[in-house]
Amino acid sequence: MTVPSDGERIVYLSGEFLPLANAKISVLDRGFIYGDGVYEVVPVYRRRPFRMAEHLARLSHSLAGIRLADPHPARWTEIIGQLVARQPFDDQSVYLQVTRGVAKRDHAFPADAVPTVFMMSNPLVVPSREQVERGVPVITAQDTRWLHCDLKVTSLVANVLMRQLAMDHGAVETVMFRNGYLTEASASNVMIVRDGRIVAPPKDNLILPGITYDATHELARQIGMPLEMRAISHAETMGADEMWLSSSTKEVLAVTRVDGAPFGNGTPGPLFRRVWEAFQERKHG
Repeated sequence: MTVPSDGERIVYLSGEFLPLANAKISVLDRGFIYGDGVYEVVPVYRRRPFRMAEHLARLSHSLAGIRLADPHPARWTEIIGQLVARQPFDDQSVYLQVTRGVAKRDHAFPADAVPTVFMMSNPLVVPSREQVERGVPVITAQDTRWLHCDLKVTSLVANVLMRQLAMDHGAVETVMFRNGYLTEASASNVMIVRDGRIVAPPKDNLILPGITYDATHELARQIGMPLEMRAISHAETMGADEMWLSSSTKEVLAVTRVDGAPFGNGTPGPLFRRVWEAFQERKHG
């Protein structure tokens, strides 16, 4: 099979499937002018979307949160399926974005703008075997973002800055704290293990309700691991036995260095290994 170049790869734009190189939007699109839109990322294993219903529920929550009517309330699964079928690779990461559309520049909602819907699918890149076996480094920082982190909006400059801060320090993520309590990382959820119990921040407006975060908790319960969802202080976080990251592309990943120092015993812990193995079985099921 001939693999198309990035420019030739088929994407979806407002009702049409076309090569990426031909996909264009107006400079007056409110997604470009204001970041006025939402997005979603759906992992696909062996051409089967993972937890599609949960991803679409989060998309609906994000759209409602910015008061944008859902342009495809009954067609998302169909369109995503058609996009997946047009790609030459089996494991994919589907990115979809909905903006408020094209209108003259005015902060108030335009009365007649038509939402712009864009979707693309790239090969799904998951953590390497080395990252799984050795864990990854993170740094910590204060969470200075807005108070609606539960909405998956496209205006992500605060998250971009946090992720770049991690890159600047040779880390994969920045783990954030607000008022002394753990929230999440720049592009991941975070959870810890203390005394054989998984502890995770509550799903409130200060974190994105992660689909993999939920899947990890379900797997933990199924294999008999105790789980708590509650506020976690900075001191409790830093004194934990294990720390994990979770996201659609990271799946579940152990943290083994924090701010340049070994975390826990410096290697992925035993509970992480059990959950990671369970996740690998589940994702293809």
